[in-house]
Amino acid sequence: MAFQTYSLFVLSVILISFGHVESALNLLKLQNDIDKLKTDFNSSNSDVADGGPIFTEKLSNWTERNEKRIILSQIVSMYLKMFESADKSKEYVRNIDEELRTLKESLSDGSKKMEYLKDLTELQMSDLKIQRKAVNELFIVLKKLGDTSSSHKRKRSQFQRLCKC
Repeated sequence: MAFQTYSLFVLSVILISFGHVESALNLLKLQNDIDKLKTDFNSSNSDVADGGPIFTEKLSNWTERNEKRIILSQIVSMYLKMFESADKSKEYVRNIDEELRTLKESLSDGSKKMEYLKDLTELQMSDLKIQRKAVNELFIVLKKLGDTSSSHKRKRSQFQRLCKC
């Protein structure tokens, strides 16, 4: 029962984060559909707990809204990949798949950012041309890093002045 409550919580976070909470009834309907899907997958099997959660644990590391959009867009993509081979003759499977597709559409900016991150990891940093370009951009990158860290310090110091803690 705790797992069901937790999965409802995660689904709620995803839906709320992206403004898709039309009503509590919609979320309850999805929870019922997910419960049926859990039965299909025999997710009460003891091996499900092995190694801990695969998605929900990672969500706590992402705190900013834009960061969450990036990671959640990737998580939704993984669910959609899983649903590619699902039996769509079942109404509850179609309902979940449809909701995930709707969420995916609203996360297109997060998906694009995730693709950009993947592209970064594939850069051949041993390539001399890439190195030259990177060196050309180094000062700009460091300046942007300085700007973001100083704005965080500034926000923190402004908060400390306002806070009567």
